[in-house]
Amino acid sequence: MVSVTRSVVWFSEVGREDIGLVGGKGANLGELTRAGIPVPPGFVVTADTYFRFIHQNGLEPVIKKELFGLNVHDTRQLNERAENIQRRIKSAPMPAHIADEIRAAYRELGGGPVAVRSSATAEDLPEASFAGQQSTFLNVVGEDNVVRAVQACWASLFEARAIFYREESGYDHTKVGLAVPVQRMVQSEISGVMFTVEPVTSDRTRITIEAVYGLGEGIVSGEISPDLYLVDKESLQIISKTVTPQDRMIARRPDADGSHEGANAWLPVPEHLRERQKLTDAEIRELARIGRAVEAHYGKPQDIEWAYEQGKFYLVQARPVTTLKAAVEADEGEEETAPILLTGQPASPGVGVGLVRIVHDPREIDIVKQGDVLVAEMTTPDFVPAMKRASAIVTERGGRTCHAAIVSRELGIPCVVGVAGAMGLEVGREVTVDGSAGRIYDGRAEARLAWYERQKERYARAAALKTTTKLYVNLAEPELAEVVAKRHVDGVGLLRAEFIVAQIGKHPRQFIEEGRPEEYTRRLEEGIKEFCRAFNPRPVVYRLTDFKTNEYANLEGGAKYEPTEENPMIGYRGASRYLREPDIFKLELEAIKGVRKEFKNLYVMVPFVRTPDELRGVKQLMSEQGLVRGDDFKLWMMVEVPSNVLILDRFIDVGIDGISIGSNDLTQLVLGIDRDSEALADIFDERNEAVMAAIQTAVTVARRRGITASICGQAPSVYPEVTEKLVEWGATSVSVSPDMIDQTREIIANAEAKLGRAPVH
Repeated sequence: MVSVTRSVVWFSEVGREDIGLVGGKGANLGELTRAGIPVPPGFVVTADTYFRFIHQNGLEPVIKKELFGLNVHDTRQLNERAENIQRRIKSAPMPAHIADEIRAAYRELGGGPVAVRSSATAEDLPEASFAGQQSTFLNVVGEDNVVRAVQACWASLFEARAIFYREESGYDHTKVGLAVPVQRMVQSEISGVMFTVEPVTSDRTRITIEAVYGLGEGIVSGEISPDLYLVDKESLQIISKTVTPQDRMIARRPDADGSHEGANAWLPVPEHLRERQKLTDAEIRELARIGRAVEAHYGKPQDIEWAYEQGKFYLVQARPVTTLKAAVEADEGEEETAPILLTGQPASPGVGVGLVRIVHDPREIDIVKQGDVLVAEMTTPDFVPAMKRASAIVTERGGRTCHAAIVSRELGIPCVVGVAGAMGLEVGREVTVDGSAGRIYDGRAEARLAWYERQKERYARAAALKTTTKLYVNLAEPELAEVVAKRHVDGVGLLRAEFIVAQIGKHPRQFIEEGRPEEYTRRLEEGIKEFCRAFNPRPVVYRLTDFKTNEYANLEGGAKYEPTEENPMIGYRGASRYLREPDIFKLELEAIKGVRKEFKNLYVMVPFVRTPDELRGVKQLMSEQGLVRGDDFKLWMMVEVPSNVLILDRFIDVGIDGISIGSNDLTQLVLGIDRDSEALADIFDERNEAVMAAIQTAVTVARRRGITASICGQAPSVYPEVTEKLVEWGATSVSVSPDMIDQTREIIANAEAKLGRAPVH
């Protein structure tokens, strides 16, 4: 984590641990830069600088006075108070030393056009992804103009829509800061949005790409309906392509001399490009490969904004996808007899019915009452209060990644976008909106409404099912612990330490050299405690740190401690590291001991153990620190190396309570395939008969020896048939990603019923 008193920091100096300093957008741009992802260079005017500006100009009492007694649902009052605050912020003098630092950073960046963006310290967080609450200024040229744009971004923290959002989300207005990233402007020939998951169905095996000509504002706002490409995440094969003609785009208007130094404007797309696919197939695969790398870096699905200029892709933003949920299937149920009025792209699953209310301008949103169907050409953040009241949302323009789609998924409201003729619907007419299938029906579509109710009941029943086979969840992010713990799960089957360590941000050896090893232990302990506290008394199986050398090298100070390996995936990792660097391993064990003083539900799992002697050595080091197997402390071993399967009895003889199969690494090593290899992605499959035979052997041996047998790899989260086989073979538990909890519980229950096993009560 960077600690600065300067007004400006560079992208290369910050990462995801610096949200409080540079906001969500700034932290992600820094994180991507440090990870070697192509990002246009830039700097951030910190949130601390914003707070200093507010304090030095005595603006906090002004802001509090305007917000006191404000009813954010009174649109007129909200807009009036918001304008008053913004006017005071814009008219306040910018302190000279702050302005000088911004000007100097702009000169160091090389001058020329830049994008000046807002990055609130409470946006782009895992639990909050409402887009576009504050302002962005593009093609800003000149030192003084950059300074003015920064101040305008600060003022936009009090846009009416931003005040409404914070009030509804429970954020303290005076505690939320605003950082301002200033980034070299990419003059996009093509741009768009990419989800490393199918955002409507939550299908994690696919990457969704939307593309338009020109700058990306057209696609995010919903002004332009984009091309849509679906790509298989593993093989990078293109599954489908929907090409949408485009006759206008947002781009820089040429000046009179023919240069492209003018302001952004709507310009015509050259006629020979209008009907053409925006990206070639090779470019689609290249972009998907970048997206896959970003997801791998963060360890969870990402929502990415990208731009293409002069043969190169750039990422201008990445944030976690926060709307993953149990998907419903659009092709089930009785045939619907209600007439279909219009069709479009399914954007948020579910079915809603109500009276049509057509909103031409956000100032008209008060006409939308509770339970109405909101219809608009497109939505902006100003529409959010009305969207919350609507039973469903329909837009005439936009794709699956436009504002209406993203916010609808966040709110859990059915939505269909890109509906030609939507604004011609009769006001007050009752319609049914099927966000799962992309259809608008006349009147009440009883069959679809009944189908959706059955889907909700189905998943509600699944959430209440009792099964003999335990259902655990894979987790890494501490901020998700409380939310997921409320679900019907039996515990955490895989708590990955790497995310906690990444948030700490510094190599543990660096803490030791600085004479502060206890700080590393304390912060690791705090991160683990969040999970144990949330799930107590259910077990939390903590996998000891399994960073590879290239990942450790990315931590602060890591490059000087880590060797360079040709293939870190099968290199210096797991149990081997603990035995060779016992001083670092001791820091982790001290953290585990600290947690267990308060929470006895913490178990430990040893990853990547190549030999029984390695396992024996790890147990000895744990014993020296007072961590010994017992009735309330279980020790598991990951089964991910073929030797674990071939001589599993010998590993069990060393003394363990259970195994958990890491299907990702096991598949890699059984088939001899680098799981990150694009060339071999089409044959990397956990369902391969050799891999399945290895899994069956491991489960069978574990059961014969009387220890627990689980799986925590990706396979059961992606392939239901793998879960069915695990139940058949006698696995004691299955651990899956949070979005697969309800479906997997149902799969387990059905599999147990086929085998004649009585459910537990």
